[in-house]
Amino acid sequence: MSAAEMLEIPGPDGQTRTVRLSSPDKVMWPAGEHGPAITKRDLADYVIAVGDRLVGDALADRPVTLQRFRDGIEGGEFYSKNPPKGAPGWARTTMCTYPSGRSHPQLVVDETATAVWCVQMSTITWHPWPVRTGDNDDPDEVRIDLDPQPGRGFADVVEAARGLREVMTGIGLTPFVKTSGNRGVHVYARIAPTHEFLDVRHGVIGIARELERRMPDLVTTAWWKEERGERIFVDYNQANRDRTIASAWSPRPLPGAPVSTPVAWDELDGLDPSTLTLRSVPERAASSDPWAGMDEAVGDVAAAVALWDEDVSERGLGELNFPPDHPKMPGEPPRVQPSKKVAAHWDEDGNRVED
Repeated sequence: MSAAEMLEIPGPDGQTRTVRLSSPDKVMWPAGEHGPAITKRDLADYVIAVGDRLVGDALADRPVTLQRFRDGIEGGEFYSKNPPKGAPGWARTTMCTYPSGRSHPQLVVDETATAVWCVQMSTITWHPWPVRTGDNDDPDEVRIDLDPQPGRGFADVVEAARGLREVMTGIGLTPFVKTSGNRGVHVYARIAPTHEFLDVRHGVIGIARELERRMPDLVTTAWWKEERGERIFVDYNQANRDRTIASAWSPRPLPGAPVSTPVAWDELDGLDPSTLTLRSVPERAASSDPWAGMDEAVGDVAAAVALWDEDVSERGLGELNFPPDHPKMPGEPPRVQPSKKVAAHWDEDGNRVED
């Protein structure tokens, strides 16, 4: 490995931050059909190039979980929720409460230099919470992940995203879109932080069910994969506390170093997301800002929650499954695959009845 390098990075108020980058030639993405190897220094250079966008659009003033790969994408990964040891003095933290009721601090990435320090800690992808540090319990974003199941391509996801845009604008939200860095897209909308996580999750379910009614052959809210078929899953569970999506401008740990990239709605048709990579995206970040105006386009999530309420009162629809690591919730369906469910073993609240 080559010797450590000291990187000088502009900070606030004319300050200069110094970040030590050890083993800069460590391979993070191996060479292959997508091109030459991408090193730790390449990743740091990318973060410096897009830092204003990465921090400003996605990370600043939010708790952030770090997805880390000490041996590159072909090695093991782990998620850092506690701030890694040795965080620079200018980096701050914020206290978060998790579904278990436990609380501890998480890192806040307010500067490009902090993001570069995360690269030093072998971070490839940043996962910010949908809250601001002044209120870590009430989301200020709706985030919806459109996840295509086998048999569906990116054009199908684009069709679903356009339908989702119509649903969201119809209830007063202003949606913005980005590629996931894989096969799907993520749709975001700023909201006033007036409702806690469970309410926002219910609002997302209300939006998802309305989209499902409009596009029943294309999209689904089915939690169990065996029930989804060849449809696009609207992943409502990304709205839960402590569930996060790869940030805008984050590279993904996949061959070719794809980046989860903000795009304009009129770019989606014919877009090849595989061309949006760590090597190509800096030029885009410097020349366009598809999410301009996002911070000013703050909607009210109450209209989405009203969709949920209408489904409950008028259609008899109720709670959907939570992630397996989440505490069992009132009214939640049984946490068992439908094909393996024996009705007599579960009560009406989804709790197992022992023989």
